[in-house]
Amino acid sequence: MKNESALTRVGAVMLLVTGMVIAPATLARDANRTQYPVVFAHGMAGFDDILGYDYWGDDYGTYVLDPCDKFLEVNCNGDINDNQRSFVSSVTPFQSSEVRGYQLANNIESYMATSGASHVNIVSHSQGGIDSRKAARLLRERKGYRVVQTHVSVSSPHRGSPVAKYVLDHYVNSLTETLANYYGNVVYGSGNDAIAGAKQLVYNDYDPNDGVTTGMKAFNQKYPSSTSYIANSVSMMTAQNGSGVNPALWLLSELIYNIDGDGYCYDDCNGDGAAGQGDGYAGDRDDDGLVGINSQQQGYRMQYYECWGCLDYAWEQRGLGYVSDINHPNSTQMTSSSYVINQDHMDVIGVGPDSFDEMEFYAAITDYIADRGD
Repeated sequence: MKNESALTRVGAVMLLVTGMVIAPATLARDANRTQYPVVFAHGMAGFDDILGYDYWGDDYGTYVLDPCDKFLEVNCNGDINDNQRSFVSSVTPFQSSEVRGYQLANNIESYMATSGASHVNIVSHSQGGIDSRKAARLLRERKGYRVVQTHVSVSSPHRGSPVAKYVLDHYVNSLTETLANYYGNVVYGSGNDAIAGAKQLVYNDYDPNDGVTTGMKAFNQKYPSSTSYIANSVSMMTAQNGSGVNPALWLLSELIYNIDGDGYCYDDCNGDGAAGQGDGYAGDRDDDGLVGINSQQQGYRMQYYECWGCLDYAWEQRGLGYVSDINHPNSTQMTSSSYVINQDHMDVIGVGPDSFDEMEFYAAITDYIADRGD
C-alpha cells in the first residue's frame, strides 16, 4: 500500500509537471478577427520598404497580417485569423501630414468602396499616426458619420521630434541629399518635399515669416484626438537606451543628436523642436532614437506583454489617463516610462535584425481591436 501510495503521489506530480509544461500550448490561438478592416498607415520614408527592409514586415519580409490561409503556406503569420481583412496604404514618403493625411483619406475611401467596408481601424507608425488624425476628420466630413473605430499609433511624434528641428537647423540647404544618404533615391521621387516633411514634425511653426503655418502645435489644434472623428485612440510607446538601438539610430544619436525626451513643460520650453523639455539626462531610456516619450501619447497608453507559448497580449492601461488635448498632456503623461515598450523606432516595423517578434506584436494589436468589437 505504501508503494502504491508513493506511486500515486509520483504520478500526480508527473501529471502536474506535465500540465505545467504543456498548459501554455493550450492557450495558443489565432488573434480574433476584427469586425472592420485594419488599415496600415506608414511613417516618413515608407511605403514598401525602409532602409532596405519591408515596411510592415518581419525581419524576413513577410507581411505582418498575412494569414496562413493557403495549403502548406509558410511565409505568413500563423497568429492571424484566416479571414482577417487588412489594407496597406501608400502616401508620399516625404511630405507634410496635410498632404499625406489627405492622401490617406482618399486611399481609405477607395478601399471602402471596393471592399464594401463601412468603417475601418487604423494602425499607424511614426508620422502615419499624425496623418491618420487628418484622414479621420476628412472621412467624417465626407461620409457624414465617424468612419474610424480604433486608431493605434505606434511611436508617433504627436508633439514633435527634436531630430526634425536639428536637421532643419543644420542641414536645411542639403536636407534632401542628407536624407538620401539614409533612405536612398526614394527622396527624389515625384511629389516629395523633404523640407515640408521635416517642418511638420517640429512642434512650433518653424518659420513664422514664410506665410505658411507649419508644425505639430497648429496641426493638433486642427486635427485633434477627438471622439467625433475616432471612436477609440490609443498609443504604443517605444524607448530604448543606446546600447540596444538600431545601428542607424545609434549613429544618429552619437554623431548628430541624442534626444532628452522625458521632461515636462507646456509648449516647447527649451526650443528643441518638441513640446516639453528634457530632464537633463539625455542618455537614459526616454526616447526611441527619433521620438521622446513626452511626445508619443494620444488617448490611452497600451501595454504589450510577450507570452511564451500563447498569443501575446495588448491592452489599455487607463491609470495614466486619456490624452485628448494632445498639446496639453499632464506631467505624468509626458514623463512616465510606464508601459513603454523596450524597442527603438525601427524595430517595431521589421527593420532589423533584432529579436523583436513583429508577427506576434501586430497579432496582439489586431486581437485587441477585435475584442473591442471593432
